[in-house]
Amino acid sequence: MLISILNALAKILIIDDEVKLSSLLARIISLEGFEVIQANDLKSGFKKLELNDIDVMLCDVKLPDGNGVDFTAKVKGAFPQIEIILLTAYGNIPDGVQAIKNGAFDYITKGDDNNKIIPLINRAIEKVTLSKRVQLLEKQLGEKQSFDKIIGKSKVLQKAIEFAKKVAVTDATVLLTGETGTGKEVFAQAIHQESLRNRKNFVAINCSAFSKELLESEMFGHRAGAFTGATTDKKGLFEEAHSGTIFLDEVGEMSLELQAKLLRVLESGEYLKVGDNKVNKVDVRIIAATNRDLMNEISTGHFREDLFYRLSVFQIHLPPLRERVVDIEILVKYYIDIFAAKMGKKPKSYTNAFLEALNQHEWKGNIRELRNIIERSMILSEEDALSVDILPVELQKHTNIFKNDRLLSAFDLASAEKIHIQKVLNYSNGNKTKTAELLNIALTTLYRKLNEYGIES
Repeated sequence: MLISILNALAKILIIDDEVKLSSLLARIISLEGFEVIQANDLKSGFKKLELNDIDVMLCDVKLPDGNGVDFTAKVKGAFPQIEIILLTAYGNIPDGVQAIKNGAFDYITKGDDNNKIIPLINRAIEKVTLSKRVQLLEKQLGEKQSFDKIIGKSKVLQKAIEFAKKVAVTDATVLLTGETGTGKEVFAQAIHQESLRNRKNFVAINCSAFSKELLESEMFGHRAGAFTGATTDKKGLFEEAHSGTIFLDEVGEMSLELQAKLLRVLESGEYLKVGDNKVNKVDVRIIAATNRDLMNEISTGHFREDLFYRLSVFQIHLPPLRERVVDIEILVKYYIDIFAAKMGKKPKSYTNAFLEALNQHEWKGNIRELRNIIERSMILSEEDALSVDILPVELQKHTNIFKNDRLLSAFDLASAEKIHIQKVLNYSNGNKTKTAELLNIALTTLYRKLNEYGIES
């Protein structure tokens, strides 16, 4: 259990001027593995708070130099993560109400039952622990991404990471391709972080989020009066990214006119602000990304061939989630921890059926879709384990291979074969010839088994 692991690390401060009672309480608490610190008044108690990383404070209400209820508000203002349990010889409702309003975790009467104090401290520690986890996770999510933050061990993902690491240390332009939600911006940030430009800005813009006119203004900036509403000069994102990296997401959505201006930046480092005739110079690394087939866009006249070859000096394809099924469970555990911390819940486990339904899903939205599914499941689940019944209907269609939330394959060879064939078929993206090769069976045998098991492809 989380608390039992952390007990030895937790610090408890007791503030009480009754030395005998305080010493007895300290002994009871220390026997549970907590580190106990004592103080006899509010002034020395606050000094202990400043010098030590206190998790829970037990404080008498009546002390020589002040009132514990008022002191609670001061402590919570200075150390919001500390949980405070107030102890009083003569409890009264108004004091109790005010104590809770001031941020106290609980308000109890001294000597009622010393056996209750340890469970109460444990609950307070649990709240502190969850709060610290949220802070840590938010800090991690806010940090600049590096390659060790990319989650997964599949061969296809590791190959993409290997390529990205090699190009990161150069100044080459990179084109990231792949479906929506495959983590292109995460890769772009990691490439920047591992480059010689990592001390400068990483600037990202989604080219599909703006009209042609607004996108040009966002990228290159504008002069006051360039268009209606342009009352002041504006710096563009290329200027913001000078000496650093700019990430152009969904570059395939860019208009042909703006593509020409981007090509000029790539060739000469020069650009014009909207409404200006003065040439500006910029030194910036460009990482672009798209979920479109740019060669097809070139053939239909929607994308410049010369720009494509400038952008794709080094091209990396990011695999869809259905091609890296082995990573799904790793990602599930990661997102469970993320959302458990954010929601103030304990991390949950999950049933075999829940995981298998995720493994069988097509994941057209890839990692972004999986993240949303786990968040939804964590919100809906009232049990200790995430189960199939809380998944969206479109994912539950894969649960017919389970009975009573338990894999039939544990006892049924046919079920095991069906599941395995389905997994390999998903891995090969429905390619039956490749599936037969991977299964080491004849193509005719595969077709017979697909028909026998009612597997749709």
